[in-house]
Parts: sequence; structure tokens; C-alpha cells
Amino acid sequence: MTRRKFTSKFKTKVVLEALKERQTTQELAQRFEITPQQINTWKRDFLKEADTVFSKGGKSKKSEEEEKKDQLLKVIGELKVENDFLKKALR
Repeated sequence: MTRRKFTSKFKTKVVLEALKERQTTQELAQRFEITPQQINTWKRDFLKEADTVFSKGGKSKKSEEEEKKDQLLKVIGELKVENDFLKKALR
């Protein structure tokens, strides 16, 4: 049996329904064919990251750190290629 993959759109739909509290978590789990624990996990994650939605700049700290990391890795790669080229040239 393979793991089911859920889109962020689907997760958001489930979480918003859970936040409306019109149905119990158990009823939502049956409706969307997932476990109540999964709904609670998505809901907790959604609420934890909710403050980043209205932050200035529109970027979360995590994405800024990832961009910086990608930039540094790019520089490291360029320096490695240049270093290898110069080593071969000296031989």
C-alpha cells in the first residue's frame, strides 16, 4: 500500500472546515476519508504558521534562509569548478 499524497489546497480546505466547527473532527475525517489525527496535525501546523501570512515582505524566515543557503551553495560550486580548473592548468 502506498502513502496518499495530499495537496496543500486539499489540506487547507480540510483545516478551514475544521476551524468552522460545524462538524466534529470524526465527522470530517469520515467525510474526507482521512484520520482525525491527521486533521488535528494539519490544524496545529496551520495555526502555528498563520502569523506569517500577514507579515511584511511576504516571505517567511525559512524561505529567506533557504535562499541564502542556495546562494552560498552556488558560490561554493563555482569556486570548486574554478579550483579544479586551476589545478589542472598547473599540471
